[in-house]
Amino acid sequence: MRNAFAKAVTDLSDDYPELVMLAGDIGNRLFDKFKEKHPNRFYNCGVAEANMTGVASGLAASGLRPITYTITPFNTVRCLEQIRLDVCYPNLPVIVVGTGSGLSYAGLGATHHSMEDIAILRTLPNMHIICPADPVEVRLAVKDALRLGRPTYIRLGKKGEPIIHESDPEFTIGHAITIREGFDVAILSVGNMLAPALKCAEQLEQEGVSTTVISLHTVKPLDDQLLEKLFMEQKLVIVMEEHSLIGGAGSAVLEWGNAKRVDLSKLICIGGPDRFLSACGSQKEARELLGLTADHMSQQILGRLKECHARRP
Repeated sequence: MRNAFAKAVTDLSDDYPELVMLAGDIGNRLFDKFKEKHPNRFYNCGVAEANMTGVASGLAASGLRPITYTITPFNTVRCLEQIRLDVCYPNLPVIVVGTGSGLSYAGLGATHHSMEDIAILRTLPNMHIICPADPVEVRLAVKDALRLGRPTYIRLGKKGEPIIHESDPEFTIGHAITIREGFDVAILSVGNMLAPALKCAEQLEQEGVSTTVISLHTVKPLDDQLLEKLFMEQKLVIVMEEHSLIGGAGSAVLEWGNAKRVDLSKLICIGGPDRFLSACGSQKEARELLGLTADHMSQQILGRLKECHARRP
């Protein structure tokens, strides 16, 4: 994902001469091609993320289009006050990009995990939350965020994420992408959970459960029209995310459903527990530890379907 992001900003830099990149002492080689093309539009702000955000807001207020980039917890939680007051309050066109989100940096411990970032940033007025599912969506997300011209957070994985889309889907912030159609259950996958979500859908199909899979790439604002359709037509609606259950995309759908008065008994939220992950290992091992695997999630969904059948008169 991070390579796709670097290529996207480099390709788009000619279309947006006001685009400037700010990095928190990371990705210096990643952005070599960008720096070759535009040596005066890349700024290494060092390990000073709050200052980087303040600089970005000043550049935006001066008519430029800044993008800040560094490891997710350092570009979100560490500089939350600056994002809130310097970017969101004046509603400036700053794009905040966090790399290695969720458990992508599982081997580096809790300091590098980001299981709270969606929860924190979606509370901020004017902020948009984008979680691309694969490198294709990363490129399209950057392009549409520049079109939008509002405070935007793009949540990236790290590297090695599989390409899901064989061709470019229609990508618009606030409108989810349907990957496959079904009529029993709908899986709303957030960010890089799309590959395990699709595997989960295949396992459900083997059990006779017709499954819709959707890339819910925008957590704020949600796709109202699609959600209304899913809660009306599907037996279950499942939100899968590599994020805490508290305050994430599942919570956003819960809040939406409460306001719309839909049948929230259909909703299953799958995410991380309310605790720090103290163990160190690979992202795959961390997902297995937290039950964020296709095998575990498919069994959870099948169990809920059996409960629904048992309650029928």
